[in-house]
Amino acid sequence: MADDYYSILGITKTASATEIKKAYRKLALKYHPDKTEGDKGLEDKFKKISEAYAVLSDPKKKNQYDTYGSADFQQRFSQEDIFRNFDMGDILKEFGFGGGGRGRSRGGFSSMGGNPFSQSAGGG
Repeated sequence: MADDYYSILGITKTASATEIKKAYRKLALKYHPDKTEGDKGLEDKFKKISEAYAVLSDPKKKNQYDTYGSADFQQRFSQEDIFRNFDMGDILKEFGFGGGGRGRSRGGFSSMGGNPFSQSAGGG
């Protein structure tokens, strides 16, 4: 079953960009791996939160997600597509995590050593 990005962030489909960012920031701070001390379940939750934000914070991706629905969107778009042009470092440096502006990796996770969902980074 596909994840509902709105439910993951605890927002409605009518949430503004500001509300989406605020919800993400709150959850990212709570579930960031530096705060959860290696808890695999919470790390996975953080990844889902980041994925939801990567889609809903991008107007084009959000429109496609709203058009296709959760399951169809996830079938049409790879993790690489979802995280393209998404730089979590910009958000996390506001919390004091990571290096922030060290440039973007292909998936946008420069401060975390690459896309956490790729096979080489231990995600899947």
